[in-house]
Amino acid sequence: MLKIGSHMDMKAPDYLLGAIQKTIENEATALMVYTGAPQNTVRKSVSTFHIPEAHSLMQEAGIPLENMIIHAPYIINLANTEKKETYDLAVQVLRSEIERTSQMGAKYLVLHPGSCLKATREDGIASITKGLNEVIQKDCPVTVLLETMAGKGSEIGREFQELAKIISLVNYPEHIGICMDTCHMHDAGYDMHDFDGVLEEFEKYISLDRVKVIHVNDSKNVQGAHKDRHANIGNGEIGFEALCKIVHHERLQEVVKILETPYINDLAPYKAEIAMLRQKEYHSEWLEEL
Repeated sequence: MLKIGSHMDMKAPDYLLGAIQKTIENEATALMVYTGAPQNTVRKSVSTFHIPEAHSLMQEAGIPLENMIIHAPYIINLANTEKKETYDLAVQVLRSEIERTSQMGAKYLVLHPGSCLKATREDGIASITKGLNEVIQKDCPVTVLLETMAGKGSEIGREFQELAKIISLVNYPEHIGICMDTCHMHDAGYDMHDFDGVLEEFEKYISLDRVKVIHVNDSKNVQGAHKDRHANIGNGEIGFEALCKIVHHERLQEVVKILETPYINDLAPYKAEIAMLRQKEYHSEWLEEL
C-alpha cells in the first residue's frame, strides 16, 4: 500500500473526525494535521477532537495510526539564543505538542529545527539540542522528526550535516527522526532529479531508517534559491517525473508521503495530485478543472 496523503485542516465542529473523513474522500492512506493554528499557541483541548470516532473510522478504512502525522507550530524556535523568553516559549510549546500528539494516538511530530538569527549556526545547533534534551526524556511516547529546511534566512537544517549534528548531541536519539521535504531540499541545493545521489549524500551522515515522512512538494524556485515556495505537483522546477520517482522509490516504501501543495482557486488539489502520483501519470487538466 502506498502511504500517501496530504495536510488536512481540522475545523470545528468535527476536527480530527472531519479530517479523516476528508482523507478517505481523497482516496488517501495518510494525513498530516496541526493541533491548532501553526502561527500561534492558541489550542483547543484534544478532548474536543472526536478522537475515538476518528480512530474507529481510520480502522474501518485501513489507515494505520502511524500514518497520521502531526506538525508542530512554526512559532517554535529552539535555535533562538537572543531572547530567553522566545526559547522558553519554544520549549513549553514543544512539550505541550508532544503530549497532544500522544493523546491523539499519533507517533510522529514534525518540527522545524529553528533559525539562529544573528548567532552562529553552531550556537543555534547547540540551543536546539539543549531544548530537545529538556523536553525529550527516555520514556517519550513520540518521535520528533526534524525537517529538512530550504535555508531561508538563518534556518538550521539546510544541510544534512546540521541535522546529523543535532542527532549526535541529543540524550535520547532513538526519539529523533527526519522529515524530508522535496521543495526544501531542492531550494537548499540538492538535486531532486538525482534522488539516488541525494540519498547517498544523506547516508553519509544519517541512517535512512530515521526518515519517517517525506513532504512531497514541487518548488517555484530554481535549485539552491533558499526561498521555500511550494508549487503544485508537476507545476514547478522539480517536475512530476522526479517527484513521482521519489514517491515510489523502492527504499522508501514504508515512509509516509504528505503533500503540502498550494490551493488552486481556493480549492485543495490533493485528491487529483494523489491520483496522479498513484497512477504515475501527469494530467494538467485535472488541476485546471479546480
